[in-house]
Amino acid sequence: MGCRSLLSAMALVASLGLAGLPVVAQEAASSDRVLAQKADGFNPAAVQAMINRGDAAAAAGDLTKARQEYDNARKASKQLLAFYRDLSGAFRGLDARIPREMDTKGREALGLLAEADLRLAALFRRQNQPEIAVPVLVEVVKLMTPAQPQGRKAYQSLLELGFVDTEFKGAAPAGS
Repeated sequence: MGCRSLLSAMALVASLGLAGLPVVAQEAASSDRVLAQKADGFNPAAVQAMINRGDAAAAAGDLTKARQEYDNARKASKQLLAFYRDLSGAFRGLDARIPREMDTKGREALGLLAEADLRLAALFRRQNQPEIAVPVLVEVVKLMTPAQPQGRKAYQSLLELGFVDTEFKGAAPAGS
């Protein structure tokens, strides 16, 4: 309880220092929304741009640059996912719109994380480093489950590498 009091006091002191500043956040033009920019922001579109840059670098044969872009996309996706989950939880029971938005954005970030992982695993395979690809592929299967296309693709790659032996044919139809 003492920690909460300390945090509350710090927040109060911080807000007093900002009390004289005009509130412009609500009136900000869309160009002022720095994190919402598609290429350089901190959002799913920016992560997709990183993946695209990685794809372009891999196609051009610059595997070092491709790995850097895929690693950046993975890192940003994980951060976005965590932040969206935290915000979703903070607003549960208060305003249903915000958790719905955060959950949707979280699913998008999760899909982008899986895509970045798949690209990175393919890069490792291309560099003849399949042992490094395995943990990345397992992460995709864990994140997306084999029921999702990315999870199936990752498991198929594990099969092709010889890490697993059993082919996944999909879930049995209900009632079988």
